[in-house]
Amino acid sequence: MNTQWFLTGTDTNIGKTITAIILLKKAANQGFKTAGYKPIASGSIKTIHGLKNNDTLLLKKNSTVNLSYQQINPFFFPHAGPPHIFNTKKKKINFNDLDHGLNIINQHANWIIIEGIGGWYTPISQCTFLSDWIKYKQIPVILVVGLKLGCINHAILTGKEIIQSNLKFSGWIANYISDKEKYGLDYINIIQKYIPVPFLGTIPYIYDMNNISEQKIILKLPE
Repeated sequence: MNTQWFLTGTDTNIGKTITAIILLKKAANQGFKTAGYKPIASGSIKTIHGLKNNDTLLLKKNSTVNLSYQQINPFFFPHAGPPHIFNTKKKKINFNDLDHGLNIINQHANWIIIEGIGGWYTPISQCTFLSDWIKYKQIPVILVVGLKLGCINHAILTGKEIIQSNLKFSGWIANYISDKEKYGLDYINIIQKYIPVPFLGTIPYIYDMNNISEQKIILKLPE
């Protein structure tokens, strides 16, 4: 049976992709055939193959199964912004296509991280959120908390929403988004009191996303 999780965050730019890479590496070391799936992405960098989403490229690089860019990221919008703005008749995000993309990856991998975009309530249309698709699919959730001022409030609110969704809440991960953060342990201690799910571990500040050694990071794989 395939094993898959949805990776969401307390905000945008709080380390979902870094977390996904580390989890994929750790799962691969345990013998799993791993894949990252970024169903919706906005924002791009210039490459020799044109504009591409950097998160998608990193997930492709760190998956053990060979998948195309399009398979990992079926809905790509070059400009950074909330996806509901770009969800038009020309390129319409719908659950059927998200399902189709995940089904393709399920044929190749048996350990899958589905990386969200933004936070739990990122809209993909005028009336739906990406988390609605996760509820529909009943996919277990992992929450990434970017350690910064305000993260306690964001983490507790997001955690409560995930719990109320009746999905399996497999755990949360604390990510240092700055090497100057002084209160990280204090944030972690208080969040643990209010989110009654497994604390999977802490990711130190990563200086180079292209050179991540997961062996030095104490992080448990979700169950």
